[in-house]
Amino acid sequence: MSLEAYASAKRDEIHTDVLLQAREACYKARDAFYSCLEKHSDKKPTEIGSVGLLYPTECKPSREDYVKNCRVSWVKHFDRQYCKTKRTQRLLDDKETRRGPLSLPQPYTFRPPTSA
Repeated sequence: MSLEAYASAKRDEIHTDVLLQAREACYKARDAFYSCLEKHSDKKPTEIGSVGLLYPTECKPSREDYVKNCRVSWVKHFDRQYCKTKRTQRLLDDKETRRGPLSLPQPYTFRPPTSA
């Protein structure tokens, strides 16, 4: 099939994933999944998402909806963005706990082994 014939045949095809309704559905599913992550953040993550994202089992239905409504490249992008934001927030929060008086480790007394 020539390129012109292929292009003319595909000209009237509508790609629903770039339409406004499809994007809004993707964003709603994404927000529902990430709010589930925040809600169940105290539970141990057991499921594996893309780009190393771990999430609890309770969020599995919202994750499936998220993956179904969004392109794979969008899911990877949003997961990377979420992980980066959480890592940055964790580092910033960690710095806050380091302010104030230092708690130094207790001195360690070394006892050499007794030689007989």
